[in-house]
Amino acid sequence: MPKGRLKEGDIIDGFAIGTLAHTGGMAKLYHVSHADHPGALLMKVPEMGSGTDPAMIVGFEMEQMILPRVSGPHVPRFVANGDFARVPYIVFEQLPGKSLYPELDRLPRPQPEVIDVATKVATALADLHRQKVVHLDIKPSNILFRDTGEAVLVDYGLARHLELPDLMDEEFRLPYGTAPYMAPEQILGVRSDFRSDLFALGVMMYFFSTGRRPFGDPQRMKGLKKRLWWDPPPPRELNPMVSKAFQEVILRCLEIDPARRYQTAAQLALDLGDLFHVRLTARAEKLERDPWTVRLKRRLHPDPIELVRPHGATAILANAPIVLVAIDLGEASQDLADALRHTVSQITRDRPHARIACLNVLKIARIALDNDLDAEGNNKHVMRLVALKHWAAPLGQKDGDVTYHVIEAVSTASAILTFARDNNVDHIVMGARPNSTMRSLMGSVSAEIAGIAPCSVTVVRVRHPANGSPHPSEPGDHDDAHHGEGRHASAGHA
Repeated sequence: MPKGRLKEGDIIDGFAIGTLAHTGGMAKLYHVSHADHPGALLMKVPEMGSGTDPAMIVGFEMEQMILPRVSGPHVPRFVANGDFARVPYIVFEQLPGKSLYPELDRLPRPQPEVIDVATKVATALADLHRQKVVHLDIKPSNILFRDTGEAVLVDYGLARHLELPDLMDEEFRLPYGTAPYMAPEQILGVRSDFRSDLFALGVMMYFFSTGRRPFGDPQRMKGLKKRLWWDPPPPRELNPMVSKAFQEVILRCLEIDPARRYQTAAQLALDLGDLFHVRLTARAEKLERDPWTVRLKRRLHPDPIELVRPHGATAILANAPIVLVAIDLGEASQDLADALRHTVSQITRDRPHARIACLNVLKIARIALDNDLDAEGNNKHVMRLVALKHWAAPLGQKDGDVTYHVIEAVSTASAILTFARDNNVDHIVMGARPNSTMRSLMGSVSAEIAGIAPCSVTVVRVRHPANGSPHPSEPGDHDDAHHGEGRHASAGHA
């Protein structure tokens, strides 16, 4: 049987070939079934006829190496690979619905719709990047959605796994990608920077908001390199309905130098989820492109671009965590507040791009209607936001490096855990419930969180010696947060 020429009814390694699902420029997709693998499946088979681009074959090899090593709701579930010696193939789950590609006929889309899609894609990228994979081909046709709402990123033919050999880089010198979405560093041959995917998502947000690609669709290297110095019209010039905060987010993603973009997809998703807290800069105010003199200066004297290699890419992720600080504004003492701030400062001290999310849970009754005003007639939600900002002021962080969130919920622990999961939080810092009858009856919120949190947890507790005065915090004295609260300022990490 000629490689790649399959017909309905053929059996390959136990997979029964069904109808042809899709024909692309580089591969075909077939519906397949297997007795040992229930559910709808697809088999991807590369086209390998006369004139086949060698890069396509290498890309298929890369996809065969990468897909078995990634997992989770944001990637297609891998089932099997086929050997090139017989019939090369990849079998994976068939995802419901269509990609975002058909949406291109309906552009521009309303801002809330674009933000919703972009947030889901950024969340998917955060998950993929944690698995040390740079996708390098983020575009509408490579994005699908599960019935449960999660974005799924498909087609890993151009991707790079930082712990695997990069065959594309070893065998070819020209950059590969989809021209409208390629990041500047990708054009210059760097394939290991997670922030390249954020640039591509910025292009997609721009396109979906304005109906126009920010850099067109160049087909030659000269046209691709133009984006190294040629800025696109600001989105608000093309669509006045784009808010200043959303333009800030889009143009930050489209910065030429990756160091000026969001440093992680998780931080991008956090801003997309709450544009109110986005720090506005000159990017938000732009209503026209830079003057031609500025563009000419950039062309003749380009600013240096940070070009990172694999070890540098992983370091960037490590230096840009999202640290969630759960703050009790009611019972917490000044000593505990100081200890919390000290612990957060210690965690973020050597991480220049860390984001701190200050969270307070406003408990509500399960049945009774709660009054949203306090005894003085002030809005409780607003007053707590003000209190959170007051709490964070001594940290001395730059505007935009700290966000503030008041969540109304019945369960404090559930609210904190949900926020951590939804926002890809890397570290939770919280104070221990003081010793009291209430704690004996209700248990410890911190212990509940530490037991099932999706990230590291540090529980802070100030020890009071026998004389009643608080013991000074002693960072470095740790307990395991999974087994109770810490003894001093900082407990262990779960």
